[in-house]
Amino acid sequence: MPDVREIRLPGIGVRHEFTTTDGERVAVLVHRTGRRELLLYDRDDPDTCSTVLHMSPDDTRTLTELLGASQVTEAVTEVQQRIEGLAIEWMTIPPGSPVVGATIAEGQFRTRTGVSIVAVIRDDATIPAPGPDHEFRGGDVAVAVGTPAGLDQLRALLVA
Repeated sequence: MPDVREIRLPGIGVRHEFTTTDGERVAVLVHRTGRRELLLYDRDDPDTCSTVLHMSPDDTRTLTELLGASQVTEAVTEVQQRIEGLAIEWMTIPPGSPVVGATIAEGQFRTRTGVSIVAVIRDDATIPAPGPDHEFRGGDVAVAVGTPAGLDQLRALLVA
């Protein structure tokens, strides 16, 4: 799973971007109003946006359904737009991580970082709102919501 970078654009919203397996740069700009734009960058000049698709909320839901994105991600993104200082991040847990085999309760992640783990992606399945007894495996992707500082702390615990 590619790394998704989140760039806050004060007064505008948040841009989420990643590079595809084929080396193409793609971004989704989520405006504070809820409007979204799909940005495709030029392959030869990755700083030049070659296509911008302006999408209504209905367009976004349709594309989300077609691409198979989870409802959890969409709901968290909507909340993120409304709460300043909130961020979402996907963290892949490496096989050698000290949390492999440990539960969310044992890690006390929310207590230690103030961050909530709102979903876990394992293989092709999404586990929304995992309970305290959820045990991590190498390769799991934890979807976490919190402050940028808290997410940094959680990343240090999960990916260490």
